[in-house]
Amino acid sequence: MENNFDINNLVRENVKQLKPYSSARDEFEGFDTADMIFLDANENPFENGVNRYPDPQQMSVKGILAKQKKVKTNQILLGNGSDEVLDLLFRAFCEPKTDNVITLPPTYGMYGVLANINAVENKEILLSEDFQPQIEKIMEAIDSKTKIIFLCSPNNPTGNSFSDESVVYLLRNFKGLVVIDEAYIDFSKKESWINELDEYPNLVITQTLSKAYGLAGIRLGICYASTEVILVLNKIKPPYNVNELTQKKALERLDNPEKIKSEIDSIITQREELLKVLVNVNFVEKVYPTEANFILIKVDNANKRYDELIAKGIVIRNRTTQPLCDNCLRFTVGTEQENKKLIAALINIATS
Repeated sequence: MENNFDINNLVRENVKQLKPYSSARDEFEGFDTADMIFLDANENPFENGVNRYPDPQQMSVKGILAKQKKVKTNQILLGNGSDEVLDLLFRAFCEPKTDNVITLPPTYGMYGVLANINAVENKEILLSEDFQPQIEKIMEAIDSKTKIIFLCSPNNPTGNSFSDESVVYLLRNFKGLVVIDEAYIDFSKKESWINELDEYPNLVITQTLSKAYGLAGIRLGICYASTEVILVLNKIKPPYNVNELTQKKALERLDNPEKIKSEIDSIITQREELLKVLVNVNFVEKVYPTEANFILIKVDNANKRYDELIAKGIVIRNRTTQPLCDNCLRFTVGTEQENKKLIAALINIATS
């Protein structure tokens, strides 16, 4: 269904006029580099593996991602973590002190932080009691200056996915960008919205190698979108935003999908085991459904239980200050050994 989306109505005027920086490696292309002498980028000529600038477009990493996700390389942008990708979206499409975005608390806190950094109004529309988007309230909040709606699905910190009907409604009826943060999609039974990229020109998907892929330390975030959106983001991204070591480590990991799947399966198995235990802990009042690698629970006294677990050497996340999360704690699913220690600690606290 066409919603008359026009990217030209979204891009900031200064970005439309921007002539992007052209790095030495951007200007040189199309030749066999094996026997070339590079005297173009003022690099140290002594070879040590990282003395040359990295590929500014990360084509090797994009190539394997495009193959695995069944998209085109020009539908992918890579960033220094998903936070850089999100920041680029603000900088490309949101005019400071003029435009606004919509977020749905409780959710990932960086959306609001980035809105503040970029001097963009953040309209917060609380999720419903069952942690779903309140579509009518969202639509009421939209005005001519609303550029982006951020949906985190599966959502952090709640762990649940948003209904397909809600997402489709927004994609069809909002003329701005609908950004779906899929940091935890690999732990869900739901299909990624990547499969719908060609259907909805205003759909933007962010993913990461920090969670299921186990590469939080290399900081690699991914944006999947239409070629038009990616073209705009490429205009403003730093020339060498993904370093050589990150690219090499990502290629190494992406080349071993069997190991990644095995680890994901193990995390899901451990998640289900934890869920069975948590429902029987006497100070746990509610265990929320989850499709992520973490579990949100409501307890009798979050601050007290958090301190008791810290005293036993177990660090979790206290989310009691977040909207709709009064007295809630969030547990990341660890290894089998780590989870056994967590369970033992919970039982000890419950019976002491």
